[in-house]
Amino acid sequence: MLPDMSKTASPPPPPPDVQAVFDAYPKAARDLLLPLRRLVFETAAGLPGAGRITETLKWGEPSYLTTRPKSGTTIRLGWSAKRPGSAGLFVNCQTTLLSEWRELYEGELDLIGNREIRFPLGSPLPIDAARHCIAMALTYHNRKPG
Repeated sequence: MLPDMSKTASPPPPPPDVQAVFDAYPKAARDLLLPLRRLVFETAAGLPGAGRITETLKWGEPSYLTTRPKSGTTIRLGWSAKRPGSAGLFVNCQTTLLSEWRELYEGELDLIGNREIRFPLGSPLPIDAARHCIAMALTYHNRKPG
């Protein structure tokens, strides 16, 4: 079930160190990653079980962690000069999220290995699929068995 987006508020401004990373990315990468960032905050706001979102840098990339409670796994957003035509949404490689996403979105999303959704720059963002994947990541610990 997708979160109720009617209860969302604008995301807070990024911390200065996170803003500096976004500012350093090429415009095409920012044009994709900033809407993804907004989607993380909007999705979290519409999920009753998601913890408060903390925005920080991990591995030099903007990262989003649920705190109080730790309902989900960390989401990172990144662009690399090694793959200049795309940007990614990353999750912890120890989760089962990529296999779950493959069952749902194989052929619709470019799912790489066990940790990345890769989005081509300059293409429309698949909002509904991305929102659902973000919701699954933000509630991963609440949903996993055991």
